[in-house]
Amino acid sequence: MSESYIRNVIEAALLAAGQPLPLAELARLFEEERRPSPQQLHAALEALEQEYAGRGIELKHTASGFSIRVRSELAAEISRLWPERAVRYSRALLETLALIAYRQPITRAEIEAVRGVTVNPNIVRTMIERNWVRVVGHRDVPGHPELLGTTREFLDYFGLKSLDELPPLAELRALGDVNLELALAEGEGAVAESAEAAHATPADNPEADEAADDEELSAGTDGSHELVAAPRHADS
Repeated sequence: MSESYIRNVIEAALLAAGQPLPLAELARLFEEERRPSPQQLHAALEALEQEYAGRGIELKHTASGFSIRVRSELAAEISRLWPERAVRYSRALLETLALIAYRQPITRAEIEAVRGVTVNPNIVRTMIERNWVRVVGHRDVPGHPELLGTTREFLDYFGLKSLDELPPLAELRALGDVNLELALAEGEGAVAESAEAAHATPADNPEADEAADDEELSAGTDGSHELVAAPRHADS
């Protein structure tokens, strides 16, 4: 079996799948008696990654496996293929999601203590419905509040292999247009932004931001968005 054939099969599968495929599933594409070794599969994936360098698509390795995606820097242009209203995530949703990602497991009360405003129930419900967040346990305190954490789908959606790949705040500041910091323990911060959220409700009025969430969360979910958040707590 030639290297080019292995590479072509993998490329076709990743384009057809519409979701990340793990290495084991890529191996099952081939007949058992002719199945390439993991080393051959990795070599084919590396060849594809190099082939896509400088092009409009890229090979991405996330928590669930490998996928072929449009490069994020071209998202604005490609989004014009879908003229309907772009998905816009409110600042409140992104702040809440960033806090969960960096400080998990975390309760709603702890999120509210940091943000200084009550968490809109629609925010958590929507993140759970999109499989970005799940209940991972309960805090051992009166009332046993739910502990929230991120999912593998969250990592896949934002193009991450693990939580260790969440960007530190210093990198975000270098990108510019970082306007919001949430004070956490020991001076840490959490920042949430997205390219599509550039026109979302301003954060200088948290109550208005929360009120706008019902409209923001009713938008579709097929767009490609990018989470920008600050350093994860050392214990998370």
